[in-house]
Amino acid sequence: MSNLFKFVCISFLLSLTKVSLSMEVSSGSLVTINHFKSAFVPSRPVHIWLPEGYSTSETYSVLYMHDGQMLFDSAVTWNKQDWGADEAAAVLNRSQNMKKFIIVAIENISEIRWQEYFPQKTLKDFQSKPAFTKLGIDINSLTSDNYLKFLVTELKPYVDKNYSVATDRANTFIAGSSMGGLISLYALLEYPHIFGGAACLSTHWPGRNPTSDYLLTDAILDYVTSNLPSPQVHKLYFDYGDQTLDAYYPPLQQKVDEILKKAGYQRPLWTTKFFPGHAHDENAWKSRFDQPLMFLLAK
Repeated sequence: MSNLFKFVCISFLLSLTKVSLSMEVSSGSLVTINHFKSAFVPSRPVHIWLPEGYSTSETYSVLYMHDGQMLFDSAVTWNKQDWGADEAAAVLNRSQNMKKFIIVAIENISEIRWQEYFPQKTLKDFQSKPAFTKLGIDINSLTSDNYLKFLVTELKPYVDKNYSVATDRANTFIAGSSMGGLISLYALLEYPHIFGGAACLSTHWPGRNPTSDYLLTDAILDYVTSNLPSPQVHKLYFDYGDQTLDAYYPPLQQKVDEILKKAGYQRPLWTTKFFPGHAHDENAWKSRFDQPLMFLLAK
């Protein structure tokens, strides 16, 4: 088994440990709901990061993030890496050029992560194709639509009610990496009236196995082409590296960029950044996390 294939396998099982050691943050404070109940998906931990000096006399924007157990504390992650989300957010919350914001970090459930993060509507026109059946995917097992219902109709109302946040689209954002990048884009395309922007780091455009044919990629790109919202309203951030799993992404991201250009997306509401030498891991995302934050949350 090649080292790259081993890495791919590990990446798809992004959080093998069902954490719930207590998370620590180096800046700000973390409120943890160990079992956020939902009518749509299994309950899971949700962590709400608040910046230093958080006050109900101020109003904050909200950034929703996937793979929440990987964001703050390397002591509790499966690979001993984390995004340093609290550190980057703390610095930018002190900037006069940035909106003040909180982070809502939703933990994944490793056994069903792919089913919750793969955009299920991308496959509705592919069910009858013979090539699709060879992929061995059970359409009925996909639950990303329910996952988004959980975010939009259960979690967001809870945050809006219990924290001093702006509830409008212009102050509501979503972000993730790899499959988390896919579900972030899917959230914005499915709920453009809820999310004002999405940051998609190292987006896993292959959909599943990056060494197979790109039937899933074709389905994803067709869906994106048909469902992009107004290029005058929404912010879209993409990035990618060229090492480990990210080595598969450059030509695929370039196809996405062409779709965005044809749809009228341009700066300052869209950017795609290439980071040569960056791998597909939390250390890489940590090193550049300030980039999507500044893009989404600049005043």
